[in-house]
Amino acid sequence: MSFKLYQHAPDFKLSSVQGEEFHFSEDLKGNNHWYLFVYFRGSWCPVCMSELDEFQNTLSYFEEHDIKFAAITHESKDSLEKMVSEHDFTFPVLMDENLEFLSHYQVHYHDEHAPYEDHGTHGEPAYFLTDEQGRVLYQQRQTSPFGRPHPDEIRKIIKYIRENLK
Repeated sequence: MSFKLYQHAPDFKLSSVQGEEFHFSEDLKGNNHWYLFVYFRGSWCPVCMSELDEFQNTLSYFEEHDIKFAAITHESKDSLEKMVSEHDFTFPVLMDENLEFLSHYQVHYHDEHAPYEDHGTHGEPAYFLTDEQGRVLYQQRQTSPFGRPHPDEIRKIIKYIRENLK
């Protein structure tokens, strides 16, 4: 069961690979930003890395539209530090070490009970866009690595929502 659109997104507090702590409800205070959170499988996933490279290459779009972007996964800090360094990511990469975000946001978890083998246990891609008050404007959860929206599609979705928001 997922939460409804325009419902407040669950609060969370996660550490970033860059050494900062991100607390969603605290960051909402006094800010007028929207937020785009992208949950990704891990640094070992070539599709995820291609997608995050694309988000990095178009980060100026999100900045120009007052949208804070962050990527989230449950992978180890060492692997994520290497990933950030190799890809020159400047956006926050948040570590969901206890699967708190995954659980609260109902991200699909590929575990040992999954019907097919797929690189062991991991969270699948998921996307959450909120407004400046933390209300969910868009959400999508995948159950496999394929079928996810391309960053171009995410930008189209953002534009559509902004133009049609009541």
